Amino acid sequence: MHSKIKLFPYFQPIISVANGKIIGYEALARQRDSNNNVVSAGWLFSSRDLDVEQRTELDRQVRLQALQKFAELDSNTYLAINISAAWIDNLKQLNALPTLNMLEELNIDRQRIIIEITEDHVELAKLTEIVRRYRKQGLRVALDDFGAGYSQLQRVMAIKPDIIKIDMRLFKKATKGGIAGEVVEMMTRLGKRTGCQIICEGVETEEEFLFGLNCGAQYMQGHLFAPALPDFKVPQLYDQHITSLRNKFLKNTVTRIKNKVNAIANTKELIYRLAERLQGDFNLNELASWNFAKCGVIRFYLCDNAGYQLSPDFNFSEDKWFTDPRKIGFNWSWRPYFFQLLALEQTGDRDRIITSERYRDFSTDLLCKTLSLRLDSDRILLVDITASE
Repeated sequence: MHSKIKLFPYFQPIISVANGKIIGYEALARQRDSNNNVVSAGWLFSSRDLDVEQRTELDRQVRLQALQKFAELDSNTYLAINISAAWIDNLKQLNALPTLNMLEELNIDRQRIIIEITEDHVELAKLTEIVRRYRKQGLRVALDDFGAGYSQLQRVMAIKPDIIKIDMRLFKKATKGGIAGEVVEMMTRLGKRTGCQIICEGVETEEEFLFGLNCGAQYMQGHLFAPALPDFKVPQLYDQHITSLRNKFLKNTVTRIKNKVNAIANTKELIYRLAERLQGDFNLNELASWNFAKCGVIRFYLCDNAGYQLSPDFNFSEDKWFTDPRKIGFNWSWRPYFFQLLALEQTGDRDRIITSERYRDFSTDLLCKTLSLRLDSDRILLVDITASE
């Protein structure tokens, strides 16, 4: 079977959202089917019909062809080549890195090559050493298909990749919100803090592109622009398309943020009004007539200056208030919305409402935020509200 297999590389553009240009390509293996159509050959590299040596030889053949063609490209773009972690695990000598030999023979600038480590089980110490050797030779390293398999966070910490490519299945789930959306946003925040670049793979629709922008991804790859192609394209090919999408994102986001700011202003006005009423005796039934539901208020409660909860939870549901005393005596001084309020007061910044990050409320399973405000010299008001995805 092996001798009859003819593989060749295609190249999928990777596009910068900042300047709209093609900044690189991923080399992907292709073959012709029985009808002479070009199809993906990715399945071969996990096929049980081929042993490890045969799969490795095919992989190197495609890689060499890709590098030979890339060597003729006169631009500043880079080439990403996939190397299976399972293949790395089969290396008998860590010093034998065929890709480095190919780059030497073809006289390719190693700074223009990215090694994409695909998700397979591999001994972490060996993977870390291989990555160290690639980097020592001037190559960058990407972790491919993040979110699609084995111990990704462990790998991120071990190899400290230059690039993380979000798995297309995870990315598509993330566009619908939920925990997948939180994971993608977490990864983009991690990328910003560590200098690791984020590429979203499998971008096929405008909605997915705009979601990637909202997460802060710097680069996009997918059929919205182009599938893998046999030839390289001019870097400016998708410039106008990217410009149009960025403009749409800006317009939509400004409108969304404006509406959000207005909603926050209404909520804060309600909370200041609530704080004023709580200065003395208050009637829960009277408060039920206020516009709490529209502002997304779930509950409020009072704490002392040490963070101990003094009051029951006053829970709001279906235009009615209910008291729940179970958390009286709990201490919330370790929550950022509490100690940040005290810190600002000590710098002379008073009467400000402090807002927490979004979190999932245990009792309601709603996505929430907590707002804190100084009530009087002895008490602090905390209000839990729903938060948008």
